[in-house]
Amino acid sequence: MAQVVFKGGTDGTALQAASSGGHIKIIQLLVEKGADVNAQGGFYGTALQAASFGGYIEVIQLLVENGVDVNAHSGFYGTALQAASYRGHIEVIQLLVEKGADINAQGGLYGTALQAASNGGHIEVIQLLVEKGADVNAQGGPYGTVLQAASSGGHIEVIQLLVEKGADVNAQGGTYGTALQAASFGGYIKVIQLLVEKGADVNAQGGNLGTALQAASFGGYIEVIQLLVEKGADVNAQGGLYGTALQAASRGHIEVIQLLVEKGADVNAQGGYYGTALQAALSGGHTKVVQLLVENGAGVKAKD
Repeated sequence: MAQVVFKGGTDGTALQAASSGGHIKIIQLLVEKGADVNAQGGFYGTALQAASFGGYIEVIQLLVENGVDVNAHSGFYGTALQAASYRGHIEVIQLLVEKGADINAQGGLYGTALQAASNGGHIEVIQLLVEKGADVNAQGGPYGTVLQAASSGGHIEVIQLLVEKGADVNAQGGTYGTALQAASFGGYIKVIQLLVEKGADVNAQGGNLGTALQAASFGGYIEVIQLLVEKGADVNAQGGLYGTALQAASRGHIEVIQLLVEKGADVNAQGGYYGTALQAALSGGHTKVVQLLVENGAGVKAKD
């Protein structure tokens, strides 16, 4: 007979493997044979997290009845609540909260359940979590804040709700530094307009790409760049991976470069990964960009 507490592989345990597929009869059998409902390991960390990710509410009820820890920390999503929130399984979330799941538990890929739901754009889940006491300004995870997570996906209704609930539009942290930079990286112009209306600082520094303007320039989003410049974005702001917006655009976005130069971008500004915009263009073999930069006064002798 198979040892039901066996650990190993992607699913960690036999119970987790069965839970990830929602196989309730197998789970009942495993539990009857002594399987540890709180055993840790594998991608989901626990059987409960696996079942929560899949939205298998009957499996979750069975595991809870058999003493599972609803706040166990482990696995890719950190907690069962975060796994369910990422997938938008509102009934599972309601059950977990009723059973004592910590709304503001930290850990896992998204930091918190609210950030996971915000990244997925699950507005009903977000409303429920906020009603249950989720902190809209909690820090953590790759996106830093829930507002940044929502902005990175362009979920404007979620952003409106979070701002109404007190989310700080200028909160710093995470990969993109700010919600505005996250939205600019994705080219979500309506989100950017909303954030600016709500007081987002267009020149805030932070994140991998330094500023919202550099993030938009990296993606070649000319309408976003025009909006940011109209709202006071500094075309020569320094910081981030590429040093300036012009260097970020010099990866091949010629129309963006033309606009930035027209708005006063310094073609010889030093800094960033490539040193100068010209060096960035040369590195990528962007002949037309090189010609444009040289025509506008870029020094041929780029920084070593």
